[in-house]
Amino acid sequence: MSDQILVGTRKGTLIFDRTGAGWAARPIAHAGMSISYAARDPRDGALWVAMDHAHWGPKLSRSRDDGATWESSIPIGYPKGARFVEQHLPTPETDPGAEKPTTYKEASLLKVWVLAFGGPDQPGTIHAGTLPGGLFTSHDGGDRWELNRPLWDHESRGGDLFAGDATSKNHWGGTPAAMAYGEFVPGIHSIVVDPRDANHILVAVSCAGVLETRDGGKTWQGRNRGMLNDYLPNPEAEWGHDPHFIAQCAAQPERLWQQNHTGVFTSDDCGLRWKRVSRPDVAVHFGFPIAADERDGRTAWVVPAKGDDERMTIAGGLFVARTRDGGETWQAFREGLPQTNAYDVVYRHALDARGGRVCFGTTTGNVYLSEDGGETWRCLGNNFPPVHSVRFS
Repeated sequence: MSDQILVGTRKGTLIFDRTGAGWAARPIAHAGMSISYAARDPRDGALWVAMDHAHWGPKLSRSRDDGATWESSIPIGYPKGARFVEQHLPTPETDPGAEKPTTYKEASLLKVWVLAFGGPDQPGTIHAGTLPGGLFTSHDGGDRWELNRPLWDHESRGGDLFAGDATSKNHWGGTPAAMAYGEFVPGIHSIVVDPRDANHILVAVSCAGVLETRDGGKTWQGRNRGMLNDYLPNPEAEWGHDPHFIAQCAAQPERLWQQNHTGVFTSDDCGLRWKRVSRPDVAVHFGFPIAADERDGRTAWVVPAKGDDERMTIAGGLFVARTRDGGETWQAFREGLPQTNAYDVVYRHALDARGGRVCFGTTTGNVYLSEDGGETWRCLGNNFPPVHSVRFS
């Protein structure tokens, strides 16, 4: 059971430590910096933070002494010639049936959205998912980063645009999450490394879907069968899905969970087939984060939100829903959470579970912790900056 929680906020990194007197937050690190993701490398204990520097752009920061001091890592950068098919934000005047000319844009790093670590047999391997939709990997502990070309050049996004114009149809749409950076581009926000085989990786893309590699990134296949996008002319289309986050059960890696734009989905065969397990009758459908139990693949947690038009709590009350039977049924837990005048939203990386503890942070700067599997809650603090990520360390 972890006695430390890493919290990435809009104005810095918070570290909560469990002491004899309870949980206490250290003074904020990276003060004033927007932190998109913070996590500990389980192999060597290093802390990693992805941050957006207002002047210098996206940066990575690393601590080798449990957060006492921090050092900058070599920045991630797109190689010359990395292009993508330009996307345009739909408007009410847009004719969905009209053919649009294909235009291209040079890729530049807007944001490091998520980090993931290789297996014990890959001591220096770290993965980073970015806007505009690149997967970067370092094999030397973050000193050098390389764009995964097979994924960047995948036929689902137009083929090898280093070599020329698109040779296939681009299915990677833009995500509104990129609009804060003045762009409408795709983004990789989830990287799942199989604990049994670190060459087996899944990534989730907004907006495209889920892709899988079983050979360390040399080849990629779409894994969207069973996913539904109710906004598409064909809801069962191979591409065009908007997963918000995917999570994997560590002890039963074949079980995956996904909080999608159009519901909660699960897979019991490592993504070969997804099943929607939403329960709108108990308000479990729309949301951003999902957490999987590390031991029981049929147990997961979500923090539901009202929906696209009103991204806030449902009926003014904050609650966490848990399933223990693979999504067949869901229980809602509210004890210790505000039930009136609550307007919290929980972002896709801001919910985590470990060893019976569950923690989440909200856009209104509240951090909540449960030590009984999500059934009762207490607040670790109010008035923090808006929370972007929460991870047990």
